[in-house]
Amino acid sequence: MSHTYSSEKRGESTTEPVEARMKSVANLDLITGIQHLQKAVQAGGVDPLVRELVHLRASQINGCSPCVFAGVQEAKKHGETEERLHSVVSWRETPFFTEKERAALALAEAATRIQDGSPGVTDEIWDAAATHFDEKQIFAIILNIALTNFFNRINHTIREQAGKTW
Repeated sequence: MSHTYSSEKRGESTTEPVEARMKSVANLDLITGIQHLQKAVQAGGVDPLVRELVHLRASQINGCSPCVFAGVQEAKKHGETEERLHSVVSWRETPFFTEKERAALALAEAATRIQDGSPGVTDEIWDAAATHFDEKQIFAIILNIALTNFFNRINHTIREQAGKTW
């Protein structure tokens, strides 16, 4: 499957085909390791919808189309509405998210944007998360964010396409 994207090069906007660089990254040890990490996230006691919102927001920040696509699909399976899904990117400016969800989204943004020169996870962000989640849950959210960023970087590197799964 070939997709195109628009990019800026020397002030010009061009459209270039994008092909996935690898057909399969299936490796039993890799898959087993990832499954163990995902089980740890799931065992953390965080509402699956909150986990998906966190995954979706980090993937939006990183511009990872396969993870955004998967995040939307998974969130829908957990009953998420179109209205809220379309608003994740602007969650601060909408009335659609609870304080608990906002705390998780803020944590996801702060932990994901560490390379942008942002302050990272401030005490204020941490304290808000700690108000709504216990330590086991916070660790599960942090691990979820880390796994999302892990997949985002792999997908960018190999040019994985939205709608395809490993």
